[in-house]
Amino acid sequence: MDWEGQEQTRLMLWLRGEFNRGTAVGPAHEHAYAVPNGGSRHGLEAAKMKQQGVRSGVSDLVIPIARGGYHGLYLELKATPPRDADLAESQRVWLARMEAAGYCAKLALGIEQAQAVIREYMAAPATETLGELMPMVAGADW
Repeated sequence: MDWEGQEQTRLMLWLRGEFNRGTAVGPAHEHAYAVPNGGSRHGLEAAKMKQQGVRSGVSDLVIPIARGGYHGLYLELKATPPRDADLAESQRVWLARMEAAGYCAKLALGIEQAQAVIREYMAAPATETLGELMPMVAGADW
């Protein structure tokens, strides 16, 4: 049974509900995205995904909204205890790396903790950018 996946689905449904109700948490729904790193895959498919940039340990959910001095939120979700799994070393390293890069990086044990993290994060004031943004020349117009 994929307890963690079920809780992540419920978390995303909750975020959509917050968006529909117009709460302070709501804007997270439009920006949040899941990183499909989990699950088991055939060896060839796993190798192809790794070549395309899939990395072990990347957090389950990303909310790229700058709040509280952070650039965004990386949230690693585990199922509610006692159905939770241990935090893998690669996940621990990723959370530390993101924190060092200026992101809020959190572990949540279950949907209630995840909701509390997102509520607290989204309640923080917007992060202000100081100075002008550097213009980028590379890339194509969109």
